[in-house]
Order: sequence, then structure tokens, then C-alpha cells
Amino acid sequence: MEVSRRLPVVIVAGLHADARREVVERLLRAVPGGVALHHDLATAADGTVRRTVRDASGELDAGEAPLVNDCACCALREDLLPELERLAADGLTRLAVVELWDSVEPKGMAEVIAAHGRDALELTGVVTAVDPALVLPCLADGDDLAEAGLAAAATDQRTVADTWARQLEYAPVLALVDSPEADEEDHALLTQLSPAARRVRAASGELAEAALAGFDVEMAAAAQHPACTRLPQEADEAGVGTLVWRRHRPFHPERLYEALEDLACAAARSRGRFWLADRPDTLLSWDAAGGALCVEDSGPWLASLPDAAWEMVDPVRRTAAALDWHPEHGDRCQHLVFTSPGLDREGLTGLLDSCLLTDTEYAAGREAWKRLPAAFAPLLDLA
Repeated sequence: MEVSRRLPVVIVAGLHADARREVVERLLRAVPGGVALHHDLATAADGTVRRTVRDASGELDAGEAPLVNDCACCALREDLLPELERLAADGLTRLAVVELWDSVEPKGMAEVIAAHGRDALELTGVVTAVDPALVLPCLADGDDLAEAGLAAAATDQRTVADTWARQLEYAPVLALVDSPEADEEDHALLTQLSPAARRVRAASGELAEAALAGFDVEMAAAAQHPACTRLPQEADEAGVGTLVWRRHRPFHPERLYEALEDLACAAARSRGRFWLADRPDTLLSWDAAGGALCVEDSGPWLASLPDAAWEMVDPVRRTAAALDWHPEHGDRCQHLVFTSPGLDREGLTGLLDSCLLTDTEYAAGREAWKRLPAAFAPLLDLA
């Protein structure tokens, strides 16, 4: 009886196109029978997305996929799976490398492949290709993707910086190309931004091994939730610092709102979770890059839920809450992390602390807190 074999699939992402192409080429040379698929979304304005299929020797096939709902990423998803399943069925392909276009984030594509390709496909790795010398310039670029010619849809409101940050932080493997312009500061910044990622040189034999090591989509998704994401730890190396600021007292909404611009620009990258005194049951996420800050309602704190609801909560989330539990506030906490060259730790800590409730405000109690100015309503109550 013939044993069915699922086709290994590796996703290679990244804004650094030259680095991405080098990583793909090295994977194709390392794995005989490997094939790479790439959808060029630059032609989306003309109503199509161009697909190319190649191996280590060069281009094997090319075609076009029609735009779907004015969304280039939607066209990519609609066309990608049939192509991967075709390669899996031919029995000749030993590895499929999905080279994502510049601004396409790996999370969505990984979930599509894992959900719809279970019988024929096995997602074995997600890799972000990195030119270390370009990490900071991309992270500091607050331009909209549309301004940079990298938007994946007419409604795409992402920026270069936040897109790059997510590409870095989702992938468990970062493949670094050799870059003469990169210095110790560049490498220190990359290490502090994604401390849990495995960093390999694209030119080393480790690349293929790391790319084929396996990938758990559900665990990766859980790790992205603001309540349980693995945030960087305190660090200080080569002029790059990471500040971990943790408190349990809530923020005064008006004072924090007035400080948002300064806080968003205080570091190349900052993220985490926090709570406001006037919204004690709401877990708020903090996500800043390139001087732009996104604050979102990420659901309730577990401490605000009835005991019976805990059984429906992901175990990873329950574990994270237990590790952060406070006798009075439960899992409610301030946990913000700032990473940047030239980080002003003292000034940043002082500014954050000044936004917390004072002793007098804190002693007034929760009913009084709820009557504080709802300064964040314009951001959180748009619906």
C-alpha cells in the first residue's frame, strides 16, 4: 500500500526583496527538487497578479491571476492553494517555497495553508529574510504602504514600519544575508526585537534545517495575542536598549492620552498591554513603530470574567494570566516594552509613571475611576 506524502511548504517573507530572493535561491539549491512560487502584487493596479514558478535552474512557468475584490492578497490566496496542490500531486516536487511579496505578512498565508492544505501540504517553516543594515530604516519608516507603492489593496492602511515589525515578530526563523553596511548596533537591535527567533546566516547550512524544523500555526497565533505574547526582556547592548516597564496601578486616561505622541516616538518599537482606570475590564493592546501608535480593545481581562467562562479560554492565556496575577487586580497590569538605539530609560520611565493614578486618585476607588474623563473614547469607541 502506498503511503501518502504531504508536500513540505516553507514561507519566506520580508520587505527586503533582495534578501528575500537570496534566501529563496539558497533554499532551492539546498533541497533538490525544490520549487518556489511567487505572486508579484505590483501589477495589481492593472487588475491582475503575476505568478511565477521556478526551481534552482530558473523559471519553469508563469501566469496571471485575476484580482479578487480589489484585493491583491485575496487573489494570492485564491491562486496559491491550487498551485501548491498541483505541485503536491505531481509527486516530483520535494519542497515548495512560497516567496511572499514585499508587504504580505506571513501570518495570514500560514493560516490559509495550514487550514486548507491539511491533506496534501505540510507547513514546515516560516522565515523572514533580513538585511541587518535595513532593520532600523524600515522600522523608522512611518509612511503608509500606499505611499511606498507597497499597498496590497486600495483599503490597505498599514505603514511600512508596523508591517515590517510584524514580519519580524511572527517568524520563528530570521535568515540574515551578509551585509557589509551592518554594524553591531544593527545586530543588537535585531536580537532585542525578536529574542526568541532563531537567527541563521542565509549562506549557512543551517538555513534549510531551520526552515524544515516544523511550524505550529495555533501556537504562533496564541503567541501574537497581546495577553500572552512573549515580549522582549531588559537589554542593553551596542547602544541599543530595551526597557520593560511593568506596573499594576491603572493609567489616568487623560494624562496618558496627552502623553501618547511623546511615548509613540520614544522608541523605534514599543508594544505590550495596559489598562485604564475608567475601563478596568478592558485589556488594551499597545503597538507602535515608525512613530505611529495603534491602541486596540483586545477583549476582557480574565479577572473580569465569571469563573465558568475560564474553561472557554485558551490554556496559554490562562497560564499567562496566572503568572501575572495580582491579589487585588488579577491579571490587569501595565506591561509595555520599548526597544531603540539611544533609549532614554530614565525619561521614559518618568513619563510613564506620571501617567498612572496618583495615591489620592487611586484611593478614591473604582467607582470614582469610572467617572474620569473618557479621553480614549475617540480611539476605542469608533463602532
